[in-house]
Amino acid sequence: MNEAAPRDQIELEERLSRPDDATRSALAAIDGDVLILGAGGKMGPTLARMARRALDDIAPPRAGASVRRVIAVSRFSNEKQAIQLADSGVEIVRADLADPTCYQSLPKAPNVIWMVGQKFGSSGDPVGTWAHNVSAAVYGADHCAHSRVVCFSSGNVYGRTALESGGSLENDELSGAGEYASSCIGRERMFEAAARRLKFPLLLYRLFYACDLRYGVVTDIALRIFRGEPVSLLTRAVNVIWQGDANNLALRSLNSATIPGVAVNVTGKIVLVKTIAERIAQRLEREPTYVEDTRGDLLLANTDRVQNIMPYNGLALETLCDWAADWVHSGSELLNKPTKYDVRDGKF
Repeated sequence: MNEAAPRDQIELEERLSRPDDATRSALAAIDGDVLILGAGGKMGPTLARMARRALDDIAPPRAGASVRRVIAVSRFSNEKQAIQLADSGVEIVRADLADPTCYQSLPKAPNVIWMVGQKFGSSGDPVGTWAHNVSAAVYGADHCAHSRVVCFSSGNVYGRTALESGGSLENDELSGAGEYASSCIGRERMFEAAARRLKFPLLLYRLFYACDLRYGVVTDIALRIFRGEPVSLLTRAVNVIWQGDANNLALRSLNSATIPGVAVNVTGKIVLVKTIAERIAQRLEREPTYVEDTRGDLLLANTDRVQNIMPYNGLALETLCDWAADWVHSGSELLNKPTKYDVRDGKF
């Protein structure tokens, strides 16, 4: 039986920040504080809260005892977000990580998760995209000397492949299209260069389509079906992952960073967009319509490595589809940031 869908943002935030046993074990196996740089985006707040919850589960706070800190760094333009994080025990540091002078006063930690980046609107702001995705990485990577680092990246670094290929492997040539993809490759290269020079453990976290019910490929499809709009099949297959699973894997990745660094595709198995649409349509009691397409090349990930390094049983696709359908049907809050999963020219 599927788990009941989150009914509101409080329940959703709790699910997204709920650590699993593997995450607790991974954090228990390493020492020191967790520093999350670029924690103010769509995923960072729930990741920070999950880290705090996991560390508290490992060693519940006691009077006079030393507590491992979780430090979240961002500009935090959303004041409510910063207050909620602070209330949950996460330490807040405000900084513009694209400004090289900010690093002089930033705390250091043995465990760093780098989430700084810009995607939405990148085609209209190429300078800002490179400043946040590449220039900031130059400064930030040097700040990570003597740390183990998980650097968030994107599946967009790959070229497109045939569905029958099973998706891109981590050692495939990087050849993403457009300013965003190119800048993501640049971010990876800057961290690889620093890790080689400073000899710190590194894991490049190539995330494909994390789904929070307020945004994501599955929510995009649910919205189109709910509104009676056709579902685009310009991209006929995708990889998707529940953001709660992606958060757990990001924290587990700290214990999987290596010298030299390793890249890992983080997502679920390849699924046809029609399969997602049909499940959602069934839940919404609607009849889906489609914009058909015959092009065969797709942006897809092979997930063998993540399952070998950090095996996990994620939220079932059927459950994610049902939750997204219920969320959209109930009129719950959305971030209004479409994934543009069907865009093929790299212009986001």
